[in-house]
Amino acid sequence: MGKTGDLTAVQKAIIDTLKQEGKTQKEISERIGCSQSAVSRHLSGKSVGRKKCGRKRCTTRRGDRTLRKIVEKDRFQTLGDLRKQWTESGVETSRATVYRRVQEMGYRCRIPQVKPLLNQKQRQKRLTWATEKQHWTVAQWSKVLFSDESKFCMSFGNQGARVWRKTGEREMPKCLKSSVKYPQSVMVWGAMSAAVSAASYQEILEHFMLPSAEKLYGDEDFIFQHDLAPAHSAKTTGKWFTDHGITVLNWPANSPDLNPIENLWDIVKRKLRDARPNTLDELKAAIEASWASITPQQCHRLIASMPRRIEAVISAKGFPTKY
Repeated sequence: MGKTGDLTAVQKAIIDTLKQEGKTQKEISERIGCSQSAVSRHLSGKSVGRKKCGRKRCTTRRGDRTLRKIVEKDRFQTLGDLRKQWTESGVETSRATVYRRVQEMGYRCRIPQVKPLLNQKQRQKRLTWATEKQHWTVAQWSKVLFSDESKFCMSFGNQGARVWRKTGEREMPKCLKSSVKYPQSVMVWGAMSAAVSAASYQEILEHFMLPSAEKLYGDEDFIFQHDLAPAHSAKTTGKWFTDHGITVLNWPANSPDLNPIENLWDIVKRKLRDARPNTLDELKAAIEASWASITPQQCHRLIASMPRRIEAVISAKGFPTKY
């Protein structure tokens, strides 16, 4: 320890005491184990305000502000993109320095939340719908038979693009990744199929939904929920529900956050990450096993969350919510 900046408060107090006792600087330095120059600097007052030792910071505050603007412009840029733009602005530095600076600013590289891309009209419809359902009780929601299709793939490891965001910015629009509906993929609705047309969807309703509804509700009335996918909103599908005397819940477009069955799909997919199926047959078996493991208590809790989902949409003025 030979630099004044390294002296502790205790060492400085000892130096002052020994100096009052008439000790020389050499004796003091030997006594507390530091350099004589450190003692001299402390006694002369030259150490006051002395900066800590270490490598000089290679960027200026102005340069750091430029980097902040670059990050804010597009949160989905890679570290290489950030460095390239920062270099073009006149700040030549390494990738490691870029990473340290964005970390200092509070940004962390995270997997973005995926939310539906909603226009103004869709947000207003969601808000109107939520306001109409604001006073529905859990008992009323328990009469709704929620449905949905979900995509299942053989690989679950590709996380895609990442986003720079700060704590508390998870739901900010600029940090969200917009999802695209109806990609070509294997879809599941109680069975496995490559695509769901209006005719095949009605066949699924006939052979799977009706028996399930009868088992769940018996002779009691219930309300069926599905989204606005083309197969669901086809005129022939509407006629099928009318012919069977089934009430269909009106549903706002692009609103998976309002459907509690989406949470069940998440549970199934998390279990599949552990299963790691290698063939289509293994995937089907893993899906069925994961779905069968869902407990009635989990379903009850999700149905009971509907009033909170409605309030969240109203508070967000129609924007996507955390659900």
